[in-house]
Amino acid sequence: EVQLQASGGGLVQAGGSLRLSCAASGFTFDDYSIAWFRQAPGKAREGVSLINSYDSNTYYAESVKGRFTMSKDNAKNTVYLQMNSLKPEDTADYYCAVSPGGIFSDYFLSGWYDYWGQGTQVTVSS
Repeated sequence: EVQLQASGGGLVQAGGSLRLSCAASGFTFDDYSIAWFRQAPGKAREGVSLINSYDSNTYYAESVKGRFTMSKDNAKNTVYLQMNSLKPEDTADYYCAVSPGGIFSDYFLSGWYDYWGQGTQVTVSS
């Protein structure tokens, strides 16, 4: 059974940093593409970052490029999202999600992702 457990959210002032973790189990880590999504109150869910099993590259939404860094620890079956220079508009529930295999286009299309973890809340105060 695929399980994803996100953690690390909290309250931080603008300009601060947080590191989110997503512990995964129940599947072969390297065979899956893993992404972070977020959803702010009253807004649609949006993709934040992706480690693509197809090419091992990491992709970011334009809104977080240069501020967020996604990484993966295969030994721990865990992915991380280091979030620096946080802005109030980064406030959202953050979710990790996995897709069985590589993703070749529309990287943040929700339909590619079969399994979702529960959210971890990030609040950035101004």
